[in-house]
Amino acid sequence: MTGALHDSSLTMASSRSPSPGDDASHSMRSLAYFVGAFLAALILGIGSAWYMIDRGSPLTTTKVGPWEGWIGEGNPNADYYTRAHVARSGRLPLTSTVARYFIARRDSAGAVLSSNCEYLIVGAPLNARWWSLAVYDQKGELIANPSSRYSFNSEELLRHSDGSFRINLSRHARPENWVPTGAPDQRLVLMLRVYSPRKTDVSGIGLVPDQRLPKIERKTCE
Repeated sequence: MTGALHDSSLTMASSRSPSPGDDASHSMRSLAYFVGAFLAALILGIGSAWYMIDRGSPLTTTKVGPWEGWIGEGNPNADYYTRAHVARSGRLPLTSTVARYFIARRDSAGAVLSSNCEYLIVGAPLNARWWSLAVYDQKGELIANPSSRYSFNSEELLRHSDGSFRINLSRHARPENWVPTGAPDQRLVLMLRVYSPRKTDVSGIGLVPDQRLPKIERKTCE
């Protein structure tokens, strides 16, 4: 009987012992978990870095309506995200103490700017020595058009008696100030450059009052 109990104990012990196959399966699950966690962290890290470089954060950018501006653009002491953004854009901007740059990819209602639509840009006098407003495609290139018209600036713009202005953004010719948008089915990017703002903050960064930035109103779409 003692021998029978001994044999039974051995049988129970052997049933609880992990087999080599169980160890391999556990190792594979651990490896899969590690690889999955690593890839998730990598994707999250790259995605957040791309967003910070492309769109910025409240610490690096100002956002007013459809307009976005990088506070330290062109500053040699700018943060790494701002430097990466400028390098990625291919621009050689002046420091923000001399000039401010604002980009709009959407209209004032939040819709993406498209060459299929017609827009009216309405603005008041900007408190600066000189400024310009240009339109680009989503790759940052000027849009070819028969009129060779790509922008307007504060010297050539037709204004109303109170100094306000209106710019038509359309594929088809329009009276007053008109900037062509070229072929259909293109996303548009507006660039507002403001040089030598007459007011600065304590850091010397040029100030452009929020209410002075132009409104982008969509009129019709084809």
